[in-house]
Amino acid sequence: MFGMSHETFLLLDAVVTVIGLIILITKFKFHPFIALTIAAAFLGLTSGMPTGTIIKAFQDGFGGVLGFVGIILALGTMLGKMMAESGGADQIAQTLIRAFGKDKVQWAMMFAAFLVGIPLFFEIGFVLLIPLVFIVARRTGVSIIKIGIPLLAGLSAVHGLVPPHPGPLLAIGVFGADIGKTILYGLIVALPTAIIAGPIFGTFIAKHIPGHPNQELVDQLARETNAAELPSFSITLITVLSPVFLMLLKTFADVALPDGNIFRAWMDMIGHPISALLLALLLSLYTFGYKQGIGSSQMLKWLDASLAPTAAIILIIGAGGGFKQMLVTSGVGDVIGHMAVSVQISPILLAWLVAAVIRIATGSATVATITGAGIVVPVVGMMPGVNRELLVLATGAGSLILSHVNDAGFWLVKQYFNMTVAETFKTWTAMETILSVVGLIFILLLSLVV
Repeated sequence: MFGMSHETFLLLDAVVTVIGLIILITKFKFHPFIALTIAAAFLGLTSGMPTGTIIKAFQDGFGGVLGFVGIILALGTMLGKMMAESGGADQIAQTLIRAFGKDKVQWAMMFAAFLVGIPLFFEIGFVLLIPLVFIVARRTGVSIIKIGIPLLAGLSAVHGLVPPHPGPLLAIGVFGADIGKTILYGLIVALPTAIIAGPIFGTFIAKHIPGHPNQELVDQLARETNAAELPSFSITLITVLSPVFLMLLKTFADVALPDGNIFRAWMDMIGHPISALLLALLLSLYTFGYKQGIGSSQMLKWLDASLAPTAAIILIIGAGGGFKQMLVTSGVGDVIGHMAVSVQISPILLAWLVAAVIRIATGSATVATITGAGIVVPVVGMMPGVNRELLVLATGAGSLILSHVNDAGFWLVKQYFNMTVAETFKTWTAMETILSVVGLIFILLLSLVV
Protein backbone atom coordinates (compact mmCIF):
# COMPACT_ATOMS: atom_id res chain seq x y z
CA MET A 1 0.00 0.00 0.00
CA PHE A 2 1.29 3.47 -0.98
CA GLY A 3 4.37 1.74 -2.41
CA MET A 4 5.27 0.23 1.00
CA SER A 5 5.48 -3.38 2.04
CA HIS A 6 2.64 -4.68 4.20
CA GLU A 7 4.94 -4.90 7.25
CA THR A 8 6.18 -1.32 6.82
CA PHE A 9 2.62 -0.04 6.45
CA LEU A 10 1.49 -1.84 9.61
CA LEU A 11 4.42 -0.39 11.56
CA LEU A 12 3.65 3.14 10.30
CA ASP A 13 -0.02 2.57 11.09
CA ALA A 14 0.87 1.68 14.69
CA VAL A 15 3.07 4.77 15.05
CA VAL A 16 0.31 7.05 13.68
CA THR A 17 -2.25 5.40 15.98
CA VAL A 18 -0.14 5.85 19.11
CA ILE A 19 0.61 9.49 18.20
CA GLY A 20 -3.10 10.03 17.62
CA LEU A 21 -3.86 8.46 21.00
CA ILE A 22 -1.39 10.81 22.66
CA ILE A 23 -2.88 13.86 20.90
CA LEU A 24 -6.42 12.91 21.87
CA ILE A 25 -5.45 12.66 25.53
CA THR A 26 -3.07 15.64 25.77
CA LYS A 27 -4.37 18.25 23.30
CA PHE A 28 -8.07 17.50 23.00
CA LYS A 29 -8.43 16.30 26.62
CA PHE A 30 -10.31 13.11 25.70
CA HIS A 31 -10.89 10.70 28.55
CA PRO A 32 -8.32 7.87 28.18
CA PHE A 33 -11.13 5.28 27.97
CA ILE A 34 -12.67 7.02 24.96
CA ALA A 35 -9.27 7.76 23.42
CA LEU A 36 -8.14 4.12 23.69
CA THR A 37 -11.41 2.87 22.21
CA ILE A 38 -11.12 5.26 19.25
CA ALA A 39 -7.46 4.33 18.74
CA ALA A 40 -8.30 0.62 18.74
CA ALA A 41 -11.07 1.12 16.16
CA PHE A 42 -8.81 3.28 13.98
CA LEU A 43 -6.02 0.70 14.04
CA GLY A 44 -8.42 -2.10 13.17
CA LEU A 45 -9.93 -0.23 10.23
CA THR A 46 -6.70 1.12 8.76
CA SER A 47 -4.87 -2.20 9.08
CA GLY A 48 -7.46 -3.87 6.86
CA MET A 49 -9.21 -6.06 9.44
CA PRO A 50 -12.82 -7.08 8.68
CA THR A 51 -15.29 -4.94 10.63
CA GLY A 52 -16.74 -7.93 12.48
CA THR A 53 -13.27 -9.00 13.57
CA ILE A 54 -12.52 -5.49 14.84
CA ILE A 55 -15.45 -5.51 17.27
CA LYS A 56 -14.78 -9.07 18.41
CA ALA A 57 -11.06 -8.41 18.97
CA PHE A 58 -11.84 -5.35 21.08
CA GLN A 59 -14.48 -7.20 23.12
CA ASP A 60 -12.18 -10.18 23.69
CA GLY A 61 -9.32 -7.91 24.79
CA PHE A 62 -11.57 -5.83 27.04
CA GLY A 63 -13.20 -8.83 28.73
CA GLY A 64 -10.02 -10.86 28.93
CA VAL A 65 -8.27 -8.18 30.96
CA LEU A 66 -11.15 -7.28 33.28
CA GLY A 67 -12.06 -10.89 34.01
CA PHE A 68 -8.99 -10.91 36.26
CA VAL A 69 -7.86 -7.34 36.89
CA GLY A 70 -11.34 -5.95 37.64
CA ILE A 71 -11.90 -8.40 40.50
CA ILE A 72 -8.43 -7.80 41.91
CA LEU A 73 -8.86 -4.02 41.83
CA ALA A 74 -12.19 -4.19 43.63
CA LEU A 75 -10.90 -6.45 46.41
CA GLY A 76 -7.63 -4.53 46.82
CA THR A 77 -9.41 -1.20 46.97
CA MET A 78 -11.80 -2.41 49.65
CA LEU A 79 -8.91 -3.78 51.71
CA GLY A 80 -7.10 -0.45 51.40
CA LYS A 81 -10.23 1.45 52.46
CA MET A 82 -10.61 -0.68 55.59
CA MET A 83 -6.96 -0.04 56.51
CA ALA A 84 -7.28 3.69 55.89
CA GLU A 85 -10.52 4.30 57.77
CA SER A 86 -9.62 2.12 60.77
CA GLY A 87 -6.33 3.97 61.33
CA GLY A 88 -4.15 0.98 60.44
CA ALA A 89 -2.04 3.07 58.08
CA ASP A 90 -1.59 5.72 60.77
CA GLN A 91 -0.44 3.00 63.19
CA ILE A 92 2.23 1.73 60.77
CA ALA A 93 3.57 5.23 60.22
CA GLN A 94 3.61 6.18 63.90
CA THR A 95 5.30 2.93 64.95
CA LEU A 96 8.07 3.30 62.38
CA ILE A 97 8.63 6.95 63.29
CA ARG A 98 9.04 6.01 66.96
CA ALA A 99 11.42 3.19 66.02
CA PHE A 100 13.66 5.28 63.75
CA GLY A 101 13.72 8.51 65.78
CA LYS A 102 14.02 12.14 64.72
CA ASP A 103 17.40 11.84 63.00
CA LYS A 104 16.23 9.10 60.64
CA VAL A 105 12.59 10.09 60.31
CA GLN A 106 12.88 10.21 56.50
CA TRP A 107 13.64 6.48 56.50
CA ALA A 108 10.59 5.84 58.66
CA MET A 109 8.37 7.71 56.19
CA MET A 110 9.74 5.75 53.24
CA PHE A 111 9.17 2.38 54.90
CA ALA A 112 5.71 3.45 56.10
CA ALA A 113 4.72 4.47 52.59
CA PHE A 114 6.24 1.30 51.13
CA LEU A 115 4.16 -0.93 53.44
CA VAL A 116 0.98 1.14 53.32
CA GLY A 117 1.25 1.53 49.55
CA ILE A 118 1.14 -2.20 48.79
CA PRO A 119 -2.69 -2.45 48.87
CA LEU A 120 -3.45 1.22 48.08
CA PHE A 121 -3.54 3.32 44.91
CA PHE A 122 -0.90 6.05 44.86
CA GLU A 123 -3.43 8.89 45.18
CA ILE A 124 -5.21 7.24 48.11
CA GLY A 125 -1.94 6.49 49.90
CA PHE A 126 -0.78 10.06 49.33
CA VAL A 127 -3.92 11.66 50.74
CA LEU A 128 -3.88 9.18 53.62
CA LEU A 129 -0.25 9.78 54.65
CA ILE A 130 0.28 13.46 53.83
CA PRO A 131 -1.09 14.53 57.25
CA LEU A 132 1.73 12.53 58.84
CA VAL A 133 4.28 14.50 56.81
CA PHE A 134 2.86 17.74 58.22
CA ILE A 135 2.66 16.35 61.77
CA VAL A 136 6.23 15.00 61.73
CA ALA A 137 7.61 18.18 60.18
CA ARG A 138 5.92 20.24 62.89
CA ARG A 139 7.05 17.93 65.72
CA THR A 140 10.67 17.50 64.61
CA GLY A 141 11.42 20.70 62.72
CA VAL A 142 12.77 18.60 59.83
CA SER A 143 12.31 19.96 56.30
CA ILE A 144 9.01 18.94 54.70
CA ILE A 145 10.88 17.99 51.51
CA LYS A 146 13.29 15.75 53.42
CA ILE A 147 10.30 13.93 54.91
CA GLY A 148 7.93 14.12 51.95
CA ILE A 149 10.15 12.89 49.09
CA PRO A 150 10.86 9.53 50.82
CA LEU A 151 7.11 9.09 51.37
CA LEU A 152 6.40 9.81 47.69
CA ALA A 153 9.19 7.45 46.61
CA GLY A 154 7.85 4.59 48.73
CA LEU A 155 4.32 4.99 47.39
CA SER A 156 5.39 5.42 43.77
CA ALA A 157 7.81 2.48 43.77
CA VAL A 158 5.21 -0.06 44.86
CA HIS A 159 2.60 1.57 42.60
CA GLY A 160 4.74 0.99 39.51
CA LEU A 161 6.45 -2.29 40.40
CA VAL A 162 4.45 -4.40 42.85
CA PRO A 163 1.08 -6.16 42.33
CA PRO A 164 -1.80 -5.83 43.19
CA HIS A 165 -1.44 -2.34 41.70
CA PRO A 166 -3.26 -1.99 38.37
CA GLY A 167 -0.21 -1.35 36.19
CA PRO A 168 1.81 -4.44 37.18
CA LEU A 169 -1.38 -6.55 37.30
CA LEU A 170 -2.31 -5.55 33.78
CA ALA A 171 1.19 -6.27 32.48
CA ILE A 172 1.13 -9.68 34.21
CA GLY A 173 -2.03 -10.54 32.28
CA VAL A 174 -0.61 -9.31 28.96
CA PHE A 175 2.76 -11.03 29.29
CA GLY A 176 1.42 -14.18 30.97
CA ALA A 177 3.78 -13.74 33.92
CA ASP A 178 3.57 -15.49 37.29
CA ILE A 179 2.14 -13.13 39.91
CA GLY A 180 4.05 -14.66 42.84
CA LYS A 181 7.40 -14.31 41.10
CA THR A 182 6.49 -10.79 39.99
CA ILE A 183 5.73 -9.79 43.58
CA LEU A 184 9.00 -11.29 44.79
CA TYR A 185 11.10 -9.68 42.05
CA GLY A 186 9.11 -6.45 42.37
CA LEU A 187 9.90 -6.17 46.08
CA ILE A 188 13.58 -6.97 45.44
CA VAL A 189 13.76 -4.14 42.89
CA ALA A 190 11.36 -1.64 44.48
CA LEU A 191 12.92 -1.42 47.96
CA PRO A 192 16.49 -0.37 47.04
CA THR A 193 15.09 1.83 44.26
CA ALA A 194 12.83 3.62 46.75
CA ILE A 195 15.75 4.03 49.16
CA ILE A 196 17.89 5.76 46.52
CA ALA A 197 15.09 7.97 45.18
CA GLY A 198 13.61 8.60 48.63
CA PRO A 199 15.76 9.11 51.75
CA ILE A 200 19.04 9.52 49.85
CA PHE A 201 17.81 11.91 47.14
CA GLY A 202 15.37 13.60 49.55
CA THR A 203 18.14 14.44 52.01
CA PHE A 204 20.23 15.91 49.18
CA ILE A 205 17.53 18.00 47.51
CA ALA A 206 16.15 19.29 50.85
CA LYS A 207 19.43 21.21 51.31
CA HIS A 208 18.56 23.23 48.22
CA ILE A 209 14.74 23.26 48.44
CA PRO A 210 13.67 22.89 52.08
CA GLY A 211 10.00 23.62 51.30
CA HIS A 212 7.45 25.71 53.15
CA PRO A 213 4.15 23.90 53.78
CA ASN A 214 0.86 25.71 53.27
CA GLN A 215 -0.20 26.78 56.76
CA GLU A 216 -3.89 26.34 56.02
CA LEU A 217 -3.29 22.74 54.97
CA VAL A 218 -1.15 22.13 58.05
CA ASP A 219 -3.91 23.46 60.32
CA GLN A 220 -6.51 21.37 58.51
CA LEU A 221 -4.66 18.06 58.13
CA ALA A 222 -2.10 17.85 60.94
CA ARG A 223 -4.48 16.39 63.49
CA GLU A 224 -2.73 14.04 65.89
CA THR A 225 -4.46 10.76 66.75
CA ASN A 226 -4.42 8.69 69.91
CA ALA A 227 -2.35 5.58 69.25
CA ALA A 228 -4.41 3.61 71.80
CA GLU A 229 -7.47 3.89 69.55
CA LEU A 230 -5.72 2.44 66.50
CA PRO A 231 -5.30 -1.23 65.50
CA SER A 232 -2.04 -2.67 66.80
CA PHE A 233 1.02 -2.58 64.56
CA SER A 234 1.36 -6.37 64.43
CA ILE A 235 -2.32 -6.94 63.57
CA THR A 236 -2.19 -4.23 60.90
CA LEU A 237 0.96 -5.68 59.34
CA ILE A 238 -0.41 -9.25 59.33
CA THR A 239 -3.65 -8.11 57.70
CA VAL A 240 -2.05 -5.92 55.02
CA LEU A 241 0.69 -8.38 54.06
CA SER A 242 -1.40 -11.58 54.25
CA PRO A 243 -2.31 -11.59 50.51
CA VAL A 244 1.34 -11.05 49.56
CA PHE A 245 2.37 -13.91 51.87
CA LEU A 246 -0.25 -16.27 50.41
CA MET A 247 0.71 -15.48 46.81
CA LEU A 248 4.41 -15.99 47.58
CA LEU A 249 3.62 -19.25 49.39
CA LYS A 250 1.81 -20.48 46.27
CA THR A 251 4.87 -19.71 44.15
CA PHE A 252 7.20 -21.53 46.55
CA ALA A 253 4.84 -24.55 46.62
CA ASP A 254 4.81 -24.64 42.80
CA VAL A 255 8.62 -24.66 42.75
CA ALA A 256 9.26 -27.08 45.62
CA LEU A 257 6.45 -29.64 45.23
CA PRO A 258 5.54 -31.97 42.34
CA ASP A 259 2.32 -31.85 40.33
CA GLY A 260 -0.51 -33.68 42.07
CA ASN A 261 0.73 -32.87 45.59
CA ILE A 262 -2.32 -32.11 47.75
CA PHE A 263 -0.70 -29.17 49.56
CA ARG A 264 0.36 -27.63 46.25
CA ALA A 265 -3.16 -28.05 44.88
CA TRP A 266 -4.66 -26.23 47.88
CA MET A 267 -2.04 -23.49 47.73
CA ASP A 268 -2.78 -22.98 44.03
CA MET A 269 -6.32 -22.11 45.06
CA ILE A 270 -5.65 -20.22 48.30
CA GLY A 271 -2.64 -18.38 46.87
CA HIS A 272 -4.43 -17.26 43.72
CA PRO A 273 -4.61 -13.43 43.78
CA ILE A 274 -8.42 -13.40 43.90
CA SER A 275 -8.59 -15.90 46.78
CA ALA A 276 -5.69 -14.27 48.66
CA LEU A 277 -7.21 -10.80 48.50
CA LEU A 278 -10.68 -12.08 49.39
CA LEU A 279 -9.29 -13.84 52.47
CA ALA A 280 -7.35 -10.72 53.46
CA LEU A 281 -10.47 -8.57 53.05
CA LEU A 282 -12.50 -10.96 55.23
CA LEU A 283 -9.73 -10.82 57.84
CA SER A 284 -9.76 -7.01 57.70
CA LEU A 285 -13.50 -6.93 58.45
CA TYR A 286 -12.56 -8.39 61.84
CA THR A 287 -9.16 -6.79 62.55
CA PHE A 288 -10.00 -3.32 61.19
CA GLY A 289 -13.74 -3.52 61.82
CA TYR A 290 -15.41 -5.56 64.55
CA LYS A 291 -12.29 -5.65 66.74
CA GLN A 292 -12.21 -1.83 66.64
CA GLY A 293 -15.87 -1.58 67.59
CA ILE A 294 -17.01 -0.61 64.09
CA GLY A 295 -20.48 -1.79 63.09
CA SER A 296 -21.53 -3.59 59.93
CA SER A 297 -23.44 -0.61 58.54
CA GLN A 298 -20.39 1.67 58.80
CA MET A 299 -18.15 -0.91 57.14
CA LEU A 300 -20.68 -1.30 54.34
CA LYS A 301 -20.56 2.48 53.73
CA TRP A 302 -16.76 2.38 53.59
CA LEU A 303 -16.73 -0.50 51.11
CA ASP A 304 -19.36 1.14 48.91
CA ALA A 305 -17.44 4.42 48.90
CA SER A 306 -14.16 2.67 48.04
CA LEU A 307 -15.40 1.32 44.71
CA ALA A 308 -16.50 4.59 43.12
CA PRO A 309 -12.99 5.97 42.40
CA THR A 310 -11.96 2.72 40.67
CA ALA A 311 -14.66 2.87 37.99
CA ALA A 312 -12.67 5.08 35.63
CA ILE A 313 -9.48 3.06 36.18
CA ILE A 314 -11.28 -0.21 35.39
CA LEU A 315 -12.71 1.23 32.16
CA ILE A 316 -9.29 2.55 31.08
CA ILE A 317 -7.69 -0.82 31.77
CA GLY A 318 -10.44 -2.63 29.85
CA ALA A 319 -10.09 -0.32 26.84
CA GLY A 320 -6.33 -0.79 27.03
CA GLY A 321 -6.87 -4.54 26.85
CA GLY A 322 -9.00 -4.03 23.74
CA PHE A 323 -6.30 -1.85 22.17
CA LYS A 324 -3.65 -4.45 22.99
CA GLN A 325 -5.73 -7.17 21.33
CA MET A 326 -6.11 -5.00 18.23
CA LEU A 327 -2.32 -4.71 18.00
CA VAL A 328 -2.05 -8.49 18.14
CA THR A 329 -4.95 -9.38 15.82
CA SER A 330 -4.04 -6.82 13.16
CA GLY A 331 -0.52 -8.23 12.88
CA VAL A 332 1.16 -5.06 14.09
CA GLY A 333 2.49 -6.89 17.12
CA ASP A 334 4.26 -9.50 15.00
CA VAL A 335 5.93 -6.78 12.90
CA ILE A 336 7.18 -5.00 16.03
CA GLY A 337 8.35 -8.30 17.47
CA HIS A 338 10.32 -9.21 14.35
CA MET A 339 11.86 -5.73 14.28
CA ALA A 340 12.96 -6.01 17.91
CA VAL A 341 14.50 -9.40 17.22
CA SER A 342 16.31 -8.18 14.09
CA VAL A 343 17.92 -5.16 15.80
CA GLN A 344 18.74 -7.35 18.82
CA ILE A 345 17.55 -4.84 21.41
CA SER A 346 16.99 -6.27 24.86
CA PRO A 347 13.26 -6.94 25.36
CA ILE A 348 13.57 -5.57 28.90
CA LEU A 349 15.07 -2.32 27.59
CA LEU A 350 12.45 -2.18 24.82
CA ALA A 351 9.60 -2.57 27.33
CA TRP A 352 11.03 0.20 29.51
CA LEU A 353 11.68 2.52 26.57
CA VAL A 354 8.22 2.17 24.99
CA ALA A 355 6.45 2.71 28.33
CA ALA A 356 8.71 5.68 29.13
CA VAL A 357 7.98 7.46 25.83
CA ILE A 358 4.23 7.03 26.22
CA ARG A 359 4.35 8.11 29.88
CA ILE A 360 6.22 11.32 28.99
CA ALA A 361 3.77 12.07 26.21
CA THR A 362 0.46 11.26 27.94
CA GLY A 363 1.25 11.78 31.61
CA SER A 364 -0.56 8.54 32.46
CA ALA A 365 1.33 5.63 33.97
CA THR A 366 -1.67 3.36 33.36
CA VAL A 367 -1.91 4.24 29.65
CA ALA A 368 1.87 3.83 29.33
CA THR A 369 1.75 0.36 30.90
CA ILE A 370 -1.25 -0.77 28.82
CA THR A 371 0.11 0.45 25.50
CA GLY A 372 3.72 -0.51 26.20
CA ALA A 373 2.83 -4.07 27.21
CA GLY A 374 0.64 -4.48 24.14
CA ILE A 375 3.41 -3.33 21.82
CA VAL A 376 6.13 -5.47 23.40
CA VAL A 377 4.23 -8.73 24.06
CA PRO A 378 4.95 -10.24 20.58
CA VAL A 379 8.66 -10.24 21.44
CA VAL A 380 7.97 -12.84 24.15
CA GLY A 381 7.06 -15.50 21.63
CA MET A 382 10.06 -14.76 19.41
CA MET A 383 12.66 -14.77 22.19
CA PRO A 384 11.92 -17.88 24.29
CA GLY A 385 14.46 -17.02 26.99
CA VAL A 386 12.81 -13.73 27.98
CA ASN A 387 11.83 -13.52 31.66
CA ARG A 388 8.19 -12.42 31.61
CA GLU A 389 8.19 -11.21 35.20
CA LEU A 390 11.08 -8.85 34.48
CA LEU A 391 9.23 -7.56 31.40
CA VAL A 392 6.37 -6.63 33.74
CA LEU A 393 8.77 -4.75 36.01
CA ALA A 394 10.51 -3.00 33.11
CA THR A 395 7.18 -1.77 31.75
CA GLY A 396 6.22 -0.54 35.22
CA ALA A 397 9.56 1.22 35.71
CA GLY A 398 9.23 2.95 32.34
CA SER A 399 5.74 4.16 33.24
CA LEU A 400 7.13 6.13 36.22
CA ILE A 401 9.59 8.37 34.38
CA LEU A 402 9.54 12.17 34.13
CA SER A 403 6.19 13.14 35.62
CA HIS A 404 5.56 16.72 34.48
CA VAL A 405 2.77 19.21 33.77
CA ASN A 406 0.54 16.71 31.90
CA ASP A 407 0.36 14.45 34.98
CA ALA A 408 -2.24 15.08 37.69
CA GLY A 409 0.23 13.76 40.28
CA PHE A 410 2.60 16.63 39.45
CA TRP A 411 -0.01 19.22 40.44
CA LEU A 412 -1.14 17.22 43.47
CA VAL A 413 2.39 17.24 44.89
CA LYS A 414 2.96 20.90 43.93
CA GLN A 415 -0.11 22.11 45.78
CA TYR A 416 0.30 20.04 48.94
CA PHE A 417 3.99 20.90 49.28
CA ASN A 418 3.40 24.56 48.39
CA MET A 419 6.14 24.61 45.72
CA THR A 420 6.64 26.53 42.49
CA VAL A 421 6.55 24.67 39.17
CA ALA A 422 10.36 24.84 38.97
CA GLU A 423 10.72 23.44 42.51
CA THR A 424 8.30 20.62 41.68
CA PHE A 425 10.43 19.70 38.67
CA LYS A 426 13.57 19.63 40.83
CA THR A 427 11.96 17.47 43.53
CA TRP A 428 9.00 15.36 42.38
CA THR A 429 9.92 15.04 38.67
CA ALA A 430 13.56 14.28 39.49
CA MET A 431 12.51 11.68 42.08
CA GLU A 432 10.19 9.90 39.61
CA THR A 433 12.92 9.83 36.98
CA ILE A 434 15.44 8.41 39.47
CA LEU A 435 12.89 5.71 40.39
CA SER A 436 12.48 4.78 36.73
CA VAL A 437 16.16 4.72 35.75
CA VAL A 438 17.47 3.09 38.93
CA GLY A 439 14.61 0.57 38.76
CA LEU A 440 15.68 -0.35 35.22
CA ILE A 441 19.29 -0.81 36.35
CA PHE A 442 18.24 -3.19 39.14
CA ILE A 443 15.95 -5.09 36.75
CA LEU A 444 18.81 -5.55 34.27
CA LEU A 445 21.08 -6.72 37.10
CA LEU A 446 18.40 -9.15 38.30
CA SER A 447 18.07 -10.51 34.75
CA LEU A 448 21.65 -11.80 35.06
CA VAL A 449 20.72 -14.20 37.87
CA VAL A 450 17.07 -15.23 37.28
